Amino acid sequence: MVHKIVAELVGTRLIVWTPKDGVTIYRQGFFGKPVGIPKPKPDQDFSAPLVLDMMEALYLQEKERIKVIDTKTKKPIARTRLMKLAAVTYKNFELGYSVYRDLRDRGLIVTPGIRFGSDFAVYEHGPGIDHAPFIVTGRTEKDKMGPFEIVLAGRLATTVRKQFTIAVPKKNKGKMDYLAFRWFKA
Repeated sequence: MVHKIVAELVGTRLIVWTPKDGVTIYRQGFFGKPVGIPKPKPDQDFSAPLVLDMMEALYLQEKERIKVIDTKTKKPIARTRLMKLAAVTYKNFELGYSVYRDLRDRGLIVTPGIRFGSDFAVYEHGPGIDHAPFIVTGRTEKDKMGPFEIVLAGRLATTVRKQFTIAVPKKNKGKMDYLAFRWFKA
């Protein structure tokens, strides 16, 4: 039987209490943040719990890498319950998670992009190895984005040396279109 790493739901975060398991999960794709270590190195060992956000936990649960348990009952939490909790916690969660999952399935490293004014910062290799070359925001085909918003996003992306990208789910679920903006001087 394969050892499945346990993540305990505490509020809206999930905690892997066993440091060895936390290191394992972290090294499988820079998932989570070890408590008290703001920028862990890729090969760094740590002896602190690992904190996962809902998107990371759902993805890892979907890939059967972790088992999510309730902090009070210590019983497993079904994916549907975790999805409902995430939908209450995050605005437009389904859209955001579909973008997150697609990027992760493509082998990219995905972190929250709030400090860049986007949904996600996307790395090719990972934090501490390279800088995130992309910032990605999820939108639907029905969403409107005016010229002011595009220029604002582009200016911000250029300032932080990232490529501004919009992810739009295709009508057939599971697929995503990416609109990357390239800025140039006239």
